[in-house]
Amino acid sequence: MKAEIIAVGTELLLGQIVNTNAQYLSRELAALGIDVYFQTVVGDNKDRLKQAIELAKSRADVLVFSGGIGPTQDDLTKDAIAEVLGRELRTDRPAMDKITEFFADRGVAMTENNKRQALVIDGCTPLPNSTGLAVGVAISQENHHYIVLPGPPSELKPMFENEAKPWLLHQVLTDEMPLYSRILKFSGIGESALEDKLLDLIDAQTDPTIAPYAKEGEVAIRLSTKAENVEQANVKLTSLEVQIQSRLAEYMYASEDVPLEETVVKMMGDLGLTVSAAESCTGGMVMQSLTTVPGSAAMLKGGIVCYSNEMKEKLLNVPHEYLEGTDAPGAVSPEVAKVLAEQMRMIADSDFGISVTGVAGPGFSERKPAGLVYIAIAERGGETEVHELRIKGNRETIRRRSTKTLLYRLWRRLVQAEKKD
Repeated sequence: MKAEIIAVGTELLLGQIVNTNAQYLSRELAALGIDVYFQTVVGDNKDRLKQAIELAKSRADVLVFSGGIGPTQDDLTKDAIAEVLGRELRTDRPAMDKITEFFADRGVAMTENNKRQALVIDGCTPLPNSTGLAVGVAISQENHHYIVLPGPPSELKPMFENEAKPWLLHQVLTDEMPLYSRILKFSGIGESALEDKLLDLIDAQTDPTIAPYAKEGEVAIRLSTKAENVEQANVKLTSLEVQIQSRLAEYMYASEDVPLEETVVKMMGDLGLTVSAAESCTGGMVMQSLTTVPGSAAMLKGGIVCYSNEMKEKLLNVPHEYLEGTDAPGAVSPEVAKVLAEQMRMIADSDFGISVTGVAGPGFSERKPAGLVYIAIAERGGETEVHELRIKGNRETIRRRSTKTLLYRLWRRLVQAEKKD
């Protein structure tokens, strides 16, 4: 079964708000086994909206609308659908009672236009609005199914979950198998390199399907299959996951949609290990990413943002001759990265000390190019490892990728520590 999402509102076309509803609805419809082939955005114009509806009818079975059902004259979604279907609008009494009570409780006179929020299409199933005033609509006609939802996400999401989804399951999807998905997460490898290692699986895919997509410093693969129940789906998804994991074990850090820092925090907590960080070019981004994760207090002892050479020397005991002088390797060097990690570990008395120093750009520093970064990991009782990075991109990209790469390298050390246990 195919669906089209039609978002209504001139403010969307003007870029005044972001259409997060489409993302949410696509995900929820896919979970029900409904394939979203098109997303349309149309302004507050009834003729153009009717054209969009007619086009959507020609290529989709389910039409889901968001927005355009408020109290003002430019809220025309229900009007347009009613005209296309050849039906009248009527007032839904429970919705009207709720609106009347709302204004009465506040001692505010209700303007006439608020009554528009209680309008529904004749013959429909009204969808009550638990967090707002505008009632939604669900209706079927000539093998097409129409769902009308409010625009504010705080109203749309509960209405879809509590009202529209049950209607779809009981009225529309009686013979459809739901879609089940699993997300595999990778770091330390780019999207194209990952795809190359899985090319034969991707080319031969039928069921389950494989869809890779990239984020900053991470890559995800979505495995999807249709099945009668979750047990059947898990058999198919796990079989494919095992094949992928066997090829990409050194990069696959999770089989759920979690960021790398969450995996690092959980692993360190489970192993009873601690870490501290010395950051130069990332300016605290490594520690910030870790502290966004609940439970990080147990594993992150703290750190130092040593942006200047003076702070590197005074707080982390980097030898002056490493930083200044004709033959000095400079602040952006493997030597300094190593000292930063080792000194940070000793000062904090943590199991791991990690460091990052580099040129974030946009220009050169110490006659070294933007994107040249050194990261280091020092471990209690272990060898210190240092890695040189050559990152392309703007200042923010360099900082973010440096952060993700350092966390990836730390994750690899934790995997080794886990095996020793």
